[in-house]
Amino acid sequence: MEQSIPQGALRDLVGAARAGDGAATDQLMAGVHQIAVRYARARLGTLPGAREAAQDVAQEVCVAVLTSLSRYTDRGLPFEAFVYRIAANKVADAQRGTLRGAVPTDDVPDQVDSAAGPEEHALRSDQARAVWELMDRLSPQHREIVTLRVAVGLSADETAEALGMTPGAVRVAQHRALGRLRSMLAEGSELA
Repeated sequence: MEQSIPQGALRDLVGAARAGDGAATDQLMAGVHQIAVRYARARLGTLPGAREAAQDVAQEVCVAVLTSLSRYTDRGLPFEAFVYRIAANKVADAQRGTLRGAVPTDDVPDQVDSAAGPEEHALRSDQARAVWELMDRLSPQHREIVTLRVAVGLSADETAEALGMTPGAVRVAQHRALGRLRSMLAEGSELA
């Protein structure tokens, strides 16, 4: 499992990266990539090819952050909030792209795919769809908090910093959101 980035570590690297420090830029991009992959996986989990799409989104986020780094100004918000804003836009682009459909290819694979079969994918997809249907019934703020805390695995402090809230407010909002999800499940929604 990936090691979590210490809170505020990216902010410390931004200035050095902007000044041309290659090592700081590499560390910054590694941190941005880690955040972007975790966020994209959480948001794209129901789409076909979500793992590959999350990697593509993370790459696009890294490129966008790197190209906009010279124009970035610290406005008191955590640098992670800047990264999440870019990631949210790139995820939305990926979701729109998936709705357009696949493009056929003439290439035939050389070996048998040993990944999960259609039945397993269908079951996972059905469960993921049910979870996201419940998540869509939450407010946007609650949905984002649950995504960052549960799916991405950020701490309350990291989530608070990314969303411009206090850690206490994040914990309260998460408690309310999870309570709402539990009550929706009790009302008859099943995840089988």
